Amino acid sequence: MRSYSFTHAITRCPPASAIHGLRAVDTGSPDLDLMRAHHADYIAALKSTGATVVELPALEAFPDSLFVEDTALCLPQGAVVMRPGAPSRLGEAAEMAPQLQALYREVRQIEGAGNFIEGGDILTTETEVLVGRSARTNAGGVAELAGIVADWGYKLREVFTPPGVLHFKTDCSLLDGDTILSTERLDASGCFTGYRVIHTAPGEEASANAIRFNDLVLFPAGFPRTRDKLVAAGYTLREIGNSECAKLDGGMSCLSLRFSPS
Repeated sequence: MRSYSFTHAITRCPPASAIHGLRAVDTGSPDLDLMRAHHADYIAALKSTGATVVELPALEAFPDSLFVEDTALCLPQGAVVMRPGAPSRLGEAAEMAPQLQALYREVRQIEGAGNFIEGGDILTTETEVLVGRSARTNAGGVAELAGIVADWGYKLREVFTPPGVLHFKTDCSLLDGDTILSTERLDASGCFTGYRVIHTAPGEEASANAIRFNDLVLFPAGFPRTRDKLVAAGYTLREIGNSECAKLDGGMSCLSLRFSPS
């Protein structure tokens, strides 16, 4: 299953400057020590599946650089370096490019000056690449990516992120080849027609951003009713603290790039 079976992941150590990271609503500065402890638990969970985890050093010049998912889309055939919609994050993508070039035979990039797209708006399933338009991903970025992935045999489908939601994957994640974990507000848009959908429990919408990584679902701690739904559905969960990354609008998927390089 190419959408959730991986041999590699890339992570980046949270910089001390992360306490100054971007956030939609200020709920207080993250506790850096606790953030790094959670990050270590996250890496341990990835490694427990047998994957090779590349642990990149902190980039102090980029407070949001721990959220590596936004910098690239990694597919079996190649990687695409993104153009983040937040201007302060453009340098993060440039820093990621050589890391991907060392692992992939083919690395492309979003080049249009007015085109923006972030990995947090991209959900890859077994049959398609779903890209959510958002404040960080515009029509030009979606169109440019569509042309690139078409060369690799992928169909891209543009969808729309609900108002007030940062990224498409803030509200959804892939659980297996045909199952999506989603908030009710996102599913109501009809973007998951044809998939089996499990809704987050009311009041636990922040748990929608999980990761299926090989045999595990990495799941943010603190959402017991949604957790119990997934366990009852037969998934093996690893709960990981996310309280500090959540203060910067970060979730489970944001913290890694997951792939099996060509």
